[in-house]
Amino acid sequence: MEEILKQFPNLTDIQKQQFEKLNELYHDWNAKINVISRKDIDELYTKHVLHSLAIAKIQPFEPGTYVLDVGTGGGFPGIPLAILFPETRFYLIDVILKKINVVKAVAEGLELKNVKAEQIRAENVKGDYDFIVSRAVTNMPDFVSWIKDKIKKTNKHELKNGILYLKGGDLTEELKDFPKATEYNISEFFKDEFFETKKVVHLPLKFKA
Repeated sequence: MEEILKQFPNLTDIQKQQFEKLNELYHDWNAKINVISRKDIDELYTKHVLHSLAIAKIQPFEPGTYVLDVGTGGGFPGIPLAILFPETRFYLIDVILKKINVVKAVAEGLELKNVKAEQIRAENVKGDYDFIVSRAVTNMPDFVSWIKDKIKKTNKHELKNGILYLKGGDLTEELKDFPKATEYNISEFFKDEFFETKKVVHLPLKFKA
């Protein structure tokens, strides 16, 4: 929690309370439904919350932005980003209903008004989004095939509309067909050794009518 306050010093009192409450909510839900691995739950703030917020270091979201979180699991990266950007609309999806039920309960517990969660496959999502975020749910070629027709036409950020993807390790092979992809090393922002091989990948995608 101290690291979050250090990295994001302009949090409101409400945001600080929401970030603090994540610990209680996820420990409580994890005891009922194992949404986070047992070994990771004690490092919730580093391995899940701060990791999710790495996206904000690459591209802060403007008010009125629409973000789709594919394969959100227990709500990452969507829930921490929704706390940080209360004027951005987040749509969190996963195919596993029990995980979506946890996401809904956490969002309700935090009184997040900017989060919608649903059990649905990415291919079946309607509408379009400024950014599509995810945390290593699959390889990039498959991921792109799921969401390539869901990008808004008009850009309003420094980075072009498209994918912001949390992934680790050597991505050379996975990204070889995506020359426009840019890798950002999270270790440049967060010093914990957990982030040494972790990256945010930005892949701009054109609007398809």
